[in-house]
Amino acid sequence: MSSLRDILETYVSNGSVPGAVGLIARGDRVEVQAAGSAEADGTSPMARDSIFRIASITKPVTAAAVMMLVEEGRIALEDPVGPWLPELASPAVVRTPAGPAGDVIPAVRPITVADLLTFRAGYGFPSDFSLPAVGLLYSELKQGPPQPQLVAAPDEWMAALSRIPLLHQPGDAWLYNTCSDIQGVLIARVSGRPLPEFLAERLFEPLGMAERRGHHLAQPAGTGRTDPARPDAGLLAARGKRLKPGTGPARGPPLSVIE
Repeated sequence: MSSLRDILETYVSNGSVPGAVGLIARGDRVEVQAAGSAEADGTSPMARDSIFRIASITKPVTAAAVMMLVEEGRIALEDPVGPWLPELASPAVVRTPAGPAGDVIPAVRPITVADLLTFRAGYGFPSDFSLPAVGLLYSELKQGPPQPQLVAAPDEWMAALSRIPLLHQPGDAWLYNTCSDIQGVLIARVSGRPLPEFLAERLFEPLGMAERRGHHLAQPAGTGRTDPARPDAGLLAARGKRLKPGTGPARGPPLSVIE
């Protein structure tokens, strides 16, 4: 394991990255090395506890929050999402993925909680971003690179989503990203609490994630909901706190540590 730092230094010296942190573990042997700088200008040496922005890391965090609600019996995996997300109660599906967005047929079955968790609800990004229905995710929902200031409030965002047809029938195909955004709305509506508050109390605080960062839009007054459109637009990190087995929040079921 003595070559770990040399490997990291190679990528720093050839300009691939300004800095890096690496860890290798084999049984009881653990090596952690840091190389380069945490800033592009080289002014801040990289450390083993430097904070990184990791795009999309809150996708598993959001899914874990959904599963907490499942564990509590407040929702079930097989439940249609319509009672909490009425905007998606009767979705339409494009007749063919490459066809016009206006040429639609009814969904053969409701979208379920499991469909959202497995990214198979019918919304999201395929390998071909040129498909007409996919283009609406950019133009109507401002999906793509995080631009929180351009994203509509939750109810307005969901209303816009309801006007976009599914690319595939529920359960038929895996599509990236959008289902995680919808999960954020589902959590807020089922729990009756803003998504950031729910995640902070039930996940981040019990796990000692005191140095997390994120971007959330202002919530519409009285809705108890938060911005669904980029729950993964922030940065999550934890330092210096390990949970003992079975440790969890003061209320609710035990938590699983997300690594």
